[in-house]
Amino acid sequence: MSEQAATSAGAGVVAKQFGSAGRRQRVIANHIEFKKFCEGEIIQYDIELTPAQGEFRKLPPPEFMRAVFDQGMRIHRQSKLGNTPMVYDARKIAYAPRRICGPKETLRLEVAYVEDGRSSNFIIQIREAAVVDMSTITRFISGGRGMDIADIQPALTALDLAIGSVAHADMVGFGRSFFTRAQSTPTAGGLELWQGFSFSVRPGVDNLYLNVNTAVTAMYKPGELLESLMGVLDVRDPSQLRGNVSHHTVREMGSFLRGMVLYFRHRGIRGKRKFTIKGMTSKALDQESFEWEDPDKPGHTETVTIVQYYKRRYNIELRHPYLPGLVGRKNSIFPIELCEIVENQRYKGKLNDAQTADMVRFACRRPGDNMGRINDVLQQLNFNSSPMVQAFGLSLNTRLAEVESRVLPAPTLSYGRGSRDPSVTPVDGAWNMRDKCVLAPGTPLRYWAVLVLANRNQLPDNKVQTFVTALVDMCNRMQTRIEDARPPITYGNPNADISHEMHRACNGIRLPPNTAPQLLLVVLPTTNAQVYQTVKNSAYTTLGIHTQCMQAKHMQRPNPQYCANLCLKINVKLGGTTQGLPAPHLQQLLHHKPTLFLGCDVTHPGPGERFKPSIASVVGSTDFMGLRYAATLIQLPSRQELVGKLQEAVVRHLKLFFKGTKAKPQHIVFYRDGVSETQFNQVRDRELIEIQRACSSIEKGYLPEITFLAVLKRHNTRFFPMGRNGDRRTGNCVPGTVIDRAITMPTLFDFYLYSHGAIQGTSRPTHYFVLHNDAKFTADEIQQLTYHLCYTYAICTRSVSLVPPVYYAHRVADRARCHLVDMGVGFDDAASATSGYYGGAGTSTARQTEDPANATRLIKTHDRLDGSMYFM
Repeated sequence: MSEQAATSAGAGVVAKQFGSAGRRQRVIANHIEFKKFCEGEIIQYDIELTPAQGEFRKLPPPEFMRAVFDQGMRIHRQSKLGNTPMVYDARKIAYAPRRICGPKETLRLEVAYVEDGRSSNFIIQIREAAVVDMSTITRFISGGRGMDIADIQPALTALDLAIGSVAHADMVGFGRSFFTRAQSTPTAGGLELWQGFSFSVRPGVDNLYLNVNTAVTAMYKPGELLESLMGVLDVRDPSQLRGNVSHHTVREMGSFLRGMVLYFRHRGIRGKRKFTIKGMTSKALDQESFEWEDPDKPGHTETVTIVQYYKRRYNIELRHPYLPGLVGRKNSIFPIELCEIVENQRYKGKLNDAQTADMVRFACRRPGDNMGRINDVLQQLNFNSSPMVQAFGLSLNTRLAEVESRVLPAPTLSYGRGSRDPSVTPVDGAWNMRDKCVLAPGTPLRYWAVLVLANRNQLPDNKVQTFVTALVDMCNRMQTRIEDARPPITYGNPNADISHEMHRACNGIRLPPNTAPQLLLVVLPTTNAQVYQTVKNSAYTTLGIHTQCMQAKHMQRPNPQYCANLCLKINVKLGGTTQGLPAPHLQQLLHHKPTLFLGCDVTHPGPGERFKPSIASVVGSTDFMGLRYAATLIQLPSRQELVGKLQEAVVRHLKLFFKGTKAKPQHIVFYRDGVSETQFNQVRDRELIEIQRACSSIEKGYLPEITFLAVLKRHNTRFFPMGRNGDRRTGNCVPGTVIDRAITMPTLFDFYLYSHGAIQGTSRPTHYFVLHNDAKFTADEIQQLTYHLCYTYAICTRSVSLVPPVYYAHRVADRARCHLVDMGVGFDDAASATSGYYGGAGTSTARQTEDPANATRLIKTHDRLDGSMYFM
């Protein structure tokens, strides 16, 4: 593909471009080039795998489906399949390199599968679904006009499955990721952390690649269930739970057990029996009863407890009758102490703080170490020797690909006039605030108070005032003016009504008539998320006051660096700015047009929170320099990606930009996060129209230029510097490294950008896609604009990994959970009165549909915070 822009393939498609600015150097990508791949036809089949008698009430786990399918392939390979291999997605689809039956025929395979000593019979029905033309890959990577990645998705899926079949032999697979317990490490709460790899076939410019990346995941620790639950509940002995199984305890256990497969074993059955948990009994085993017909007394029915049943039926004396039981199919009840966790199960819940910290330490490896592990697994798996890979016509290089990159120069930053040096050029993405003043101070702080939610004996008045004095001194030196150096100090109870405590603290401020408090400095006793969220919820919705939270431990001894960091946050909340790009430089990049920067992100509920809403956050700049931002929150139905009411949000930001600048934007740069590659066209077309409608609704004929970029952070592409070109401390690519050739998308204007200096581990570049480009930005212009904006994040003296409009949108969405702190009922919150156990289904679908929490609406922040950067 030429250096110049390729011809646009149609309306709305942005021509492919390559940049040239910066210092050129080679880097190694975690991609392997295919030397050869099939360009003929691959046959896609529909697979129906069912029991020989009856049917599955629920589709079994993928590993079970794959095991039965593989058994069928082994039995019938010569007799019915003609030695033709097949790869299977463990659900409904399989691929073969040639036909195994006629296009309108159904191939029926009978399979006997033995598991845990028991044999079961299954039927596999195979029907041709489609013919996949693999030559579409060649056309696509050559920049084929009018082609989209969705056009080659079936071909990529077939190749992914062929590659994955090799890894399945040695590792435990989940989708395109594969893990091994060989170098696992335990973590808190009955879990283990496993190392692994992801494998994905990716199109590049004129080539096809296999992307290989390291991965880690949390797995259930196999073995005694009771032992794991003790870790979850942080108890040393089950007897500590006697008479103490509260609703909260059941919620914790339910969250851990959700979807888990267990072995049930006792002397009354042979071997082990698998079952999946539906829920938990609402009573202890010695209180949970049912009607039972004793086989020794035919026709005689009596009411017995679960404890009595196991004693009389199997002569098992349960040691922990005070625990609830587990509910399986047909409402069968199983004692926890007789259950074992089946091996190779992935934990899908949310990790707590301790587990997350362990995960970060476990995953944190220098780039050279990760590259070494990737090379080791490639040598171990040896794809080229696999009969399955050969059958699909694949052959790969044995070395990771080298690609060209460029290092863009860092921008010069401007600070306030009171600085010893009002301009600074960062080195390795970092600088400091020594002898510097903020670029623009916010409103002087006159009316504020301190609320201490920590123990007064540990943090007496004099210590609090000593810290406040140090903070005030630092703020004034940085020209964030604080006019009241002795604000009222109030002590509150973190276990009481937090909103009331905050209101009481504000009442201690001497306020002129019709004046509101400007800031409440809240000292938190711990990192408890619930207390923090409640503080923010009250501030955002009830009190309408800026809050600055800090932990009590930082007050013990004032640290100048810590005080400076607080100062930056306070200054931004009061309407100030920290640093900025020189105006002539920024305006040149923006073609000297007033520009509104918009950032948008959609966040979804965590695992298990199926009926909580999704949140869209839209932030927009309110000044010419892209330094000040306001936020709009939109509540969406759970897990919806398209942003409803975007037009209303954009109208609001157009008005706020005009209010702040007295000018209408002639150009809008919209950075959209949270969109996958297969959704690009749908999201761009829908949201571009919403933005255009917003503009024309303000003034007929008003249509500013729009540049629409999608931002991807969750991907598996990594780059490793060659020679001495990397960061000397971490070994990562240096800030400003941009890659827009070879492994980028062949039909899209996209680039990878390292805009930050990593502190530890292997850094991940951000992948930007230019999906609409009215302003006709060149590759050099949009890459430099995006990179240089990453130095303007308001509360940091480091360049950041995401362009600030998106980074702010992330923060806003995170803060939005504080608005909704009491919303939603999940699996572990719902007790079913009719079924008699804590259910696995949570809230019904009918309730979800009727729940106003699933309506699309703007979420209102208090009027006094509207238009401010309260979210910092």
